[in-house]
Formats: sequence, structure tokens, C-alpha cells
Amino acid sequence: MRIPDPLILGAGPAGCAAAIELARAGAEPLLLDRNEEVGDPLCGGFMSWRTLAQLDAMGVHTGSLGGQKVDHLRIFAHGREAHTPLPQPALGLSRHALDCAMRKAAVASGARLEIDTIRSLSDGCLHGQERDWQADCVFLASGKHDIRGQARPRTASDPALGLRIRLPASTERTALIGSAIELHLFTGGYAGIVLQEGGSCNICLALRKSALADGGGDPVSLLAWVASRNRHFAQRLGNDWKNSRIETIGAVPYGWIAQETATGLYRLGDQAAVIPSLAGEGMSIAVASGRMAARYWLRDGADGAPAYQRAFAARAYPPVQMAKAVRTLGETWLGSEAALMLSAISPALVSHLAERCRISMDSAD
Repeated sequence: MRIPDPLILGAGPAGCAAAIELARAGAEPLLLDRNEEVGDPLCGGFMSWRTLAQLDAMGVHTGSLGGQKVDHLRIFAHGREAHTPLPQPALGLSRHALDCAMRKAAVASGARLEIDTIRSLSDGCLHGQERDWQADCVFLASGKHDIRGQARPRTASDPALGLRIRLPASTERTALIGSAIELHLFTGGYAGIVLQEGGSCNICLALRKSALADGGGDPVSLLAWVASRNRHFAQRLGNDWKNSRIETIGAVPYGWIAQETATGLYRLGDQAAVIPSLAGEGMSIAVASGRMAARYWLRDGADGAPAYQRAFAARAYPPVQMAKAVRTLGETWLGSEAALMLSAISPALVSHLAERCRISMDSAD
């Protein structure tokens, strides 16, 4: 089945940002997603001030979605803690809430939504479970999940894994976490903790595969292992965590950036650049890539994809490299000790490093 250009694979923030830009400029984008009901993806529950500014510019007002205001960073390591103000206020917001708002905005702007599970992509044809979708141009916005025929390289000898558990609201966790975004550092990984709408607690871990093995080899054993060695983390986890679902994702290619692409294939979001999650900039990269890709397509059509990919790679390189360096240090004993010292001695420097992990904005953002 041939459809009008462009076809956007993935109705998450990257795909919806592109769809909104395209539709508002008079194009007829088709959003293709595997789920009719909006889910709650594992990554992206923290909205940086850069993300909020981008969404506001698009008319997606997150202030009405009930998220938790976040105004400072709290770091834990070796049984100690340090905190520093964020450069600007941020927001703890679930992906379910954000994705619902963005999908609604995309459809209201004029994008068409279709549901199908895509098995592979080749020669401009998306091979779905229901049917094939042929288009002159594809915007690939499938998040951290690869499509057969367009897989990103995974060469790490000790690959990164992701794990998420969402805990119900409780007065104890609200008192402990408050308006902070927390980083709990341990050898081989870290946990990010933030409150979201309704007071729910989002706990995401990024760690090396070797750390999972050290922690017992399975998610439940790992969480118990981290808690046994980190009393502050154990306090946040509480006694009710075993009743909650644990979600995982494997072989996350942190630091990868798409430098090139084929004519007619625009890579967006995590298919364009994968920033380490401790930077809290994944959603900003998603939105920025979607908007930038749309502008290139509106100007140059399918032929604009290679130029867009090179331009976006250059834009994403500085924050991704900075976040990679911070992640590498944070996973070591000396690095986590340095993070504590910097937060205590020079909050301004920590704020500067946080700004360096933000993707740059241009006049159109």
C-alpha cells in the first residue's frame, strides 16, 4: 500500500514532534505505531528545562499534566549525600502522560495515526504484521528498539542494561525525595529516582551487564543487592517494592550517534543519538530531532535526510560526549567520590556540567 509522504514509524515524543511540525506546515504525515493504547516506556520520566521549553514552543503544555516540579539534584554515594540546585526548574512526568499529550497534539494538528507491528524495513518499505507500507520517505522513531534491517551497532564488551520499577505514592517516599532528582551511584551503574504525577516514584537503573551478574543475575536480586549496600536507596525502595512490576531493556548503545543515513531515511530520537540516561536529556533530543528532521523534509523532501543526519549528529555530539564522560566516572569509586566533592564544594560547577549535557536550541526550537 502506497501512502502520502512522509511515514513516521513510532508515535513517541520524537515521532509526534515531527508529525506536529509537518502537519502544521501543511504536510500529511502518517504516524505508525504498534500500540493503539499509549504505553509507559521505560526511559524518559524526567523532563529537563530544555525539554519543557521545546514542548511549550510546540504548544504542548506539560504544566497541566500533573507532573512533579524538580528544582535540585541530590547525589548519593558511599553512604553520603550532596545536593545542588538545578540551573532551571524541571519536571518529573511519566512517559504515559507525555506520550498521550503529544499523540493527541499530533492528531489534532492533522497527522493520521495507524496501528501495525513492523517487522522490518527495506528499500523504503515497512513490512508490517497487517500489511506492507511503501513510502518515499520514512522517519525512523522507534526509540531504543531496533527494526530489522536498520539495527544500530552494539559492540560493547560489557553492555549497558536498563531497569525500571514504579512505586506507588507514599508519604515516606514523598518526604524523602521531595522536589529532587536523585542519583544513587554504585560500582558499575547508577539509579535515578524522581517523583511523578500523583506522587508515584519512578526508579530507573542503568548498569553494566557485569553489575547485574554481581547482583545475582536477575532484576529482583539486583535491587535487593543494591539496597543492601546503599541505605539511602533502600529507604526509597521501601518494603512494598516486590509487589511492583520490574521492566528491563538490554544492550542499550549509550553514546551512539548516527553520522550518516540513506536518502529517504530520517533517524530520530534514540535512533539518532543515545545519550546516557543520567543526563536527563533523552526527551529533549527526541523532540529536537523530530522538529529538525521535519524542517529538512519540508525544504528538501527525501533528499534532505543525509544533510539532516550530519547536522543533527554535530548538534548532539557535545552533550552526548559530556554525558558519556560523566557516566563513566560515576560508575567508578573515585568518580562517585569526585561527584560528591564537586556537589559539596562547587554547586556552580555542577550546574555548568548539567548545562553542558543539554542539546543546543536554535531559533526554531
